[in-house]
Amino acid sequence: MERGRWIICVILLFSCCGNYGCSGKDESHYSGGFKISLPFGRRYNYEDILVRRAVDGDTLVLENGQRLRLIGIDTPEMHGSEKLYYDAQRSKTDIKTIMALGRKAYEFTRNLVEGKRVRLEFDVEKYDKYNRLLAYVYLKDGTFVNAKIVQEGYASLLTIPPNVKYVEYFKALYQEARENKRGLWKEE
Repeated sequence: MERGRWIICVILLFSCCGNYGCSGKDESHYSGGFKISLPFGRRYNYEDILVRRAVDGDTLVLENGQRLRLIGIDTPEMHGSEKLYYDAQRSKTDIKTIMALGRKAYEFTRNLVEGKRVRLEFDVEKYDKYNRLLAYVYLKDGTFVNAKIVQEGYASLLTIPPNVKYVEYFKALYQEARENKRGLWKEE
């Protein structure tokens, strides 16, 4: 078979594997709207992985390029999005106020985890519909990041079954943060 056709066959083979789950999602790569999953490559140690940056108050980027969504919490939006406009309409709060609160939540999360090595704990579902990794995150000193953000008043609760392992714990932290007017709740 001539070389060009052989390369096309290999590309098609990898494309099919990506669409039908031949490989784990850990090796997913994106090029526009076209997904390719490679059935080989580096596996990452989620017991010790670097947080490259915080995207916002509840989303991180890991050293392997994966986006991670913190399970069980939701922080205000700091960028224009459908969710921002929905939240503004639902809460009767102006967009600038929500974005300012989102910036505060982002800064708290960034200071807590950015540039630090963490351990991830997974629940029932490991990925969301946007192919973001879903996890509970722990700093090396044992700090439970998801819980700390709620406890300090920088997040509301977002429970999406079946990932509900710490829902009761988060509820208690949330109520206590609101009662004591911590973080974003100072603004009420």
